[in-house]
This record gives sequence, C-alpha cells and structure tokens, in this order.
Amino acid sequence: MLSGGERRHLQPRLTEPSSYDASATPRVLTVLSCVLEKLVARNDQLSGGGGRGYGKRLSAFHGVRSPAIGLDKYVERIYKYTSCSPSCFVVAFVYIDRLLHRYPDSLVVSLNVHRLLVTSVMIASKTLDDEHYNNAFYARVGGVSNSELNKLELELLFLLDFDVTVSSRIFESYCQHLEKEMLCNDLVERLPAPGITISVDDVTEISVGDAQTSSPPILVDS
Repeated sequence: MLSGGERRHLQPRLTEPSSYDASATPRVLTVLSCVLEKLVARNDQLSGGGGRGYGKRLSAFHGVRSPAIGLDKYVERIYKYTSCSPSCFVVAFVYIDRLLHRYPDSLVVSLNVHRLLVTSVMIASKTLDDEHYNNAFYARVGGVSNSELNKLELELLFLLDFDVTVSSRIFESYCQHLEKEMLCNDLVERLPAPGITISVDDVTEISVGDAQTSSPPILVDS
C-alpha cells in the first residue's frame, strides 16, 4: 500500500510544464485513452466485431451496444467532473492490466471498456485521493445507474481478489510504459497543447449501461 506521503507526491511522469493550465486535460490521460483505443480496436477485430468471444469473466461489464461517446471524451468527462488526480487513471490502467493477466481469455472491447474504466477510476480514487466523490456521483458522470455501478465495483474487486494496492515502483513502470507507447506510436501530435482547454460541455447526456438493465441516460450538471 502506498503511504500517505507517496500518495500526495505520486504523479505521472507524463505531466505538463509548470505553465500548464490546470483546466486542460493532462497529457497522461490523452496517452492513456489512445492506448486503450488501440487495444479495443485490436480486440474488436479479434472478436469478430460486437465483442463476441470477449470472455465470460468480464460479462458483468458487457453492454448490448457500444456507447456513442468515444474513449477520449469519456476520459475527459470523468476527469472534468470528478476532479480525481491524474494518477488515478494510471492506477485504473494497472487494474485493467491485472485483470487481463489474471484472465487471459478475456478481452477489453468496445462493449465493456467504458464501464471497466469508470469503475476502475472510481476504485483508484478511493485508494489514492484523500477526498473523492461517492458512487452515486460517479454513476451520474459515467452514464450508468447507481445500483449498477455498485454491482460493478464489487465485481471488479472480486475479480482482482481485492488486490488494489499499487506500489510506487509499479506505478512508475506503468508511467514508463505509457511514455514508450506515446513515443513509439506517434501520439505526440494528438496531445493537447499547454494552455488549451478541452471542453466536454457538448457531452451532457450519455449512457454506457446495458440497455436491458440500466436507467435512461442521466444528465450531468455543468
């Protein structure tokens, strides 16, 4: 478990210069969304589209259709409204990677990645941040019902065997991995320029839940 001091000073290496506008999306989030988009595109192709053969272990996170909101906008949305630290997204990435190592027959595809991500970020925020929003607020931001997110949280915790601690060494290794992905896959051009605010105000109503079980799209206050 990270100590209090480590949590306070833990920051991704993919950070902006000191002149960076705090209202803009940190670069690490943009790189993370690009890496996940690449993974999902590959897995969608492997599963023949529609997520067939994604693995039963992740069935709780699987929806009946891909959400209309892209991963990049979804990451921006979570960051904007929850104000969780950028480190939470790196730790969420660690959780997802741990899932794939524990259950190699499972795939992260377009039909489950959004709910996996919001659940992972919420748990990471509870682990890392001194202050965080409750499940009901994360559900509103993530576009799922509160009861569904509660179930997804328990599902993810059991799948991880409650292994939600991330050492500073592991955290640093994942930051280095994201840096390498950025450099090797020409992601630099997609990164936001310092001082440029990326708005998600045009995305005020979303739903990423299973249409058979979830509530209608939920409005998120600006």
